[in-house]
Amino acid sequence: MSAVRPTVRGLVVDDETRCVHYRTALDIVAIRFACCREYYPCHLCHAETADHPAARWPVAQRDERAVLCGACGHELAITDYLESDVCPMCRSPFNPGCRLHTHLYFEVDASAP
Repeated sequence: MSAVRPTVRGLVVDDETRCVHYRTALDIVAIRFACCREYYPCHLCHAETADHPAARWPVAQRDERAVLCGACGHELAITDYLESDVCPMCRSPFNPGCRLHTHLYFEVDASAP
């Protein structure tokens, strides 16, 4: 029996969570937003389709499963996602450019290097 894949909201264009804003071969993650606990492909999709402002995950909640691999449907803990460039389940590569948006989804520890 396979797990039910979470619904991804927003302007999704394919079944690997790519959206109208980010749709390269490596854009295969969706983020579960702390404010509504719903998955969206990106911050722009949330801004354009949710009825509330986005909230970031606090540093203290990095163990939350809040990142979805669009290739296999595996849900990663925030820490696991931030420490890897590939899905730990299917080994599909993630877009390294997404690191530029980390602060939009997750609070960043100011004391970290």
